[in-house]
Amino acid sequence: MQKEAKILWTTNNKETAMNMVLLYAHNAKIHGWMKEVSILVWGASQKLIIQDKEIQEKIKVMIDDGVKFTACLKCAENMEIAEGLEACHIDLFYTGELLSNWIKSGETVISV
Repeated sequence: MQKEAKILWTTNNKETAMNMVLLYAHNAKIHGWMKEVSILVWGASQKLIIQDKEIQEKIKVMIDDGVKFTACLKCAENMEIAEGLEACHIDLFYTGELLSNWIKSGETVISV
C-alpha cells in the first residue's frame, strides 16, 4: 500500500488549486488517508502562491498540519520569487532529481 501522496502542482488556476490540490492534500493528511503528503510546486503554481494571500494562508496551515511543500528553486530564481516562497515556509531546492526519483519509484504521482 502506498504510504505517501505525491502531488506535482503546476497549474496557476486558483479554483483547481483550492478545490483539488490543496483540498485533497490537506484532507489526506489530517484524516489519515495517507501517512505522508508531499506537494512539489513547480512553474506557474509558484507565481499563484506569491500573488494570492488566501493560498498563502492555506499553505501555512497545511504545513503546520504536516503536509510537505517543496518548490523548484530554478523556477523561483527565473521568476525572482524565491524570497516570497521562503516566507510561506516552502522548502526550495533544485527539484529535477526529486521528480525523477518520484517517477522511478513506480508509485503514483498526481500531476495537476
